[in-house]
Amino acid sequence: MGTVGDPLSQNVSLQARYIQIDVPQGRLAKGDDMADDNDKAREIIMPEAVLPVSKGLLAGAQHVIAMFGATALAPILMGFDPNVCLLASGVATILFFLIVGGKIPSYLGSSFSFIAVVIAVTGYTGQGINPNISVALGGIIGAGVLYAIIGLLVIIFGYSWIRTLMPDVLTGSIVAVIGLNLAPVAVSSISGSEFDVWCGVLAIVAVCVASVYAPGFLGRLPIFIGGGVSYLIYYIYCNVFELGGTPIDFSRFHESPWLGVPNFTAPTFELSAILSIAPVAFILVAENLGHVKAVSASISRNLDDYLGRAFVGDGVATVLSGCVGGTGVTTYAENIGVMGVTRNYSSATFVIAGCFAIVFGFSPAFGALLLTIPAPILGGLSFVLFGLITATAGRIWVDANVDFTLPRNLLTVGVTLVIGSGNLSLQVWNFSIGGIATAMIASLILYHSLRK
Repeated sequence: MGTVGDPLSQNVSLQARYIQIDVPQGRLAKGDDMADDNDKAREIIMPEAVLPVSKGLLAGAQHVIAMFGATALAPILMGFDPNVCLLASGVATILFFLIVGGKIPSYLGSSFSFIAVVIAVTGYTGQGINPNISVALGGIIGAGVLYAIIGLLVIIFGYSWIRTLMPDVLTGSIVAVIGLNLAPVAVSSISGSEFDVWCGVLAIVAVCVASVYAPGFLGRLPIFIGGGVSYLIYYIYCNVFELGGTPIDFSRFHESPWLGVPNFTAPTFELSAILSIAPVAFILVAENLGHVKAVSASISRNLDDYLGRAFVGDGVATVLSGCVGGTGVTTYAENIGVMGVTRNYSSATFVIAGCFAIVFGFSPAFGALLLTIPAPILGGLSFVLFGLITATAGRIWVDANVDFTLPRNLLTVGVTLVIGSGNLSLQVWNFSIGGIATAMIASLILYHSLRK
C-alpha cells in the first residue's frame, strides 16, 4: 500500500483491484483470459484502484458534470458566486481525499442544508448577489468547526457510540430519505410541459441504455453519454429545426470570458448568525454517515474506521470554503448515484474531478456553458441518480439483516420515509429544520424510545 493520501503513486494493476460480481462461478477464478469487456464492466472498481489517464479524465469529468447542477444551483439560491463555490468544491474534494487517505471516494459539493438558514440570517431576497454573504460565511465556518470537533471525538473515542446511536436500520432510512426528499426536484424539472416530460424520459432511457449496453469502459460513463446524447437531440430538435420547446440560449456563454478570477469574499463573525447556522453540522454528520454506509454496502467493505476522518475532512473543507466565499460543503448524494451506475469507486477519480472543478472555477465561460443544459434533461438525469440513492438503502438493510418483522424497525423506517419524502419542516426559534433533518430526528426519537 502507498502512503496515506497518495494512491496515485501506487503502481497497481487495475485488474488486481477489482471485486468480481455477477460473473458465472469459476469463470474468472480459473484464470480465463477470454473474459470479454462486458464481464469486466460488471466488476466494481475499488477505491484504491487507479484508472488509466484517458479513462480517469473521462470519469472525473463525468462526476463534475453530474454534480455541477447542484453545486451551482445551491449558491445561486443563496446569492453566492457559483464560480467561487465550484472552485471551493474542487479544493474541498482534494482536501477530503488527503484527510481520509483515499479510502472513501467522494466529491464535496455545495450543501443544500444551508439554504434555509443562510436566507433567514442574511435576509436574501432571491435576486442577484447576496449583500450579506460575509455574515453567512461566519456561520458556515462555525458549522465547519463544530463538524470537525465531532469528527475528532469519533477519532478519540471511537465510532461505537455512533453505531449505537444510529444503527444500520436508521442509516439506511437516512440514505433512502435523501433520495426520496430530492425526488420532487427531479419531477418538477420535467413537469413544465408535455414536451419537457418526454425530454426527461429521453434522458432516462439514454442513461439506462448506455449503462446496460455500452461496451467496455463506455459502460462506466452512462451519465456522460446519456446526458450528451439527450443534449444533442434537444439542440437539433429545438435549435436547428425549431420544432418546439425552448431553444438553448448560448448568449451568456458567448458573453463570458474563458478565464477570470472569481469574486472572493471574506467572512465576518456575528454570534447570532453562528448560533443559527452552526447546528447544520449535525445534518452534515447524518449525510456523511449515510454516504459512508452507502459506499460500504456497494463495495462490500467496512469503512467505519474512517468515519472520524471523514467528518474532520468535511468539516475542515467547509471551514476553508467559508473563508473564501463559498458555501458549506458535503458529501454529495449524486456521487452515490454515479458510482452506483458506473461501478467505479476509485478515489483517484475524485482527485481528477476536483482538479477539473478548480480549473472550471476560473472559467466563467465553462460555467455558463454547463448552465445551458436544459432543465428537463437535468431532471431526467436526476431521476436515475436519486432513484439509485434510494435503492442503496435497501442494500444496507439487506446486508445488515435488518428484521422488519419487529415493530420497532418497521415503524421507525415507515414514519421516517414519509417525513423525509413529504419534506416535513419545523421552525425552532430562528432555525428552520428541513425534511431530511426532521426525518433524522424523528428516526432517532422513535427508534430509541421504542425499546421494550
